[in-house]
Amino acid sequence: MKKSALTAGVIAAACIAGAAHADKLDDIIGSGKLRCAVVLDFPPMGMRDDKNEPIGFDVDYCNDLAAALGVTAEIVETPFPERIPALMSGRVDVGVASTSDTLERAKTVGFTVPYFAFEMAVTANNETGIASYEDMKGHTVGAVAGTYEAIALEAQVNEWGDGTFRPYQTQADVFLALSQGQLDATVSTSTVAQATVNSGNFDGISVVGKAPFDTDYVALFTNRNEYGLLNYLDLFVNQQVRTGRYAELYEKWVGGDLPSLVVPDVYR
Repeated sequence: MKKSALTAGVIAAACIAGAAHADKLDDIIGSGKLRCAVVLDFPPMGMRDDKNEPIGFDVDYCNDLAAALGVTAEIVETPFPERIPALMSGRVDVGVASTSDTLERAKTVGFTVPYFAFEMAVTANNETGIASYEDMKGHTVGAVAGTYEAIALEAQVNEWGDGTFRPYQTQADVFLALSQGQLDATVSTSTVAQATVNSGNFDGISVVGKAPFDTDYVALFTNRNEYGLLNYLDLFVNQQVRTGRYAELYEKWVGGDLPSLVVPDVYR
């Protein structure tokens, strides 16, 4: 009996030691480096400057997280389809990559509370007098074919029974048509809308308000069994909001009204 108890104690101690060694949060701190998956062809969340250096909201967010951990940030450029594979293969520690927190993805990775919310915005040609979503009724509107906002906008035009919907191949095509007066208004994510208007590349257009489409909440992600790291990441997102850093980064990279990270009727 004593021998069995001793053996059980040794096994338990070994398990505890193994669990401690496997803690990803400790591993990151011990390594002195945080590897973040970031999409760098999705301005203003992630992109490159004229010196080919990574910049954007997600880049700054990764740098903030690394600073909080007391380590150096390493930005790992990761296209949209490779975000989760990069984590699963061990190339990155955390995803800071504008990733929607879907239930299907949650079968593979662990998500934090939302750190960003993509709301849909209306951008209009200044000469149309359109000042809100409802003002688009009866006008010629358009969006990138096959996107969530294009499908929703075309359905809205059909429901109104007034106006015209035009699909385009790229976001640049949409805003060029808008600037040239071929379109009166469009709906896109608020980030794309503000970044495009602020770029100065398209004259005579303005963001005039929000579109009443579903909000796309995105979260940080890491391995789903790393509860210590996930708890830390949740608190980090909380601190970014409480300290005003979230608002600061949003104003820096996007501008306009700050979207709420609170899901109505779910948590406050």
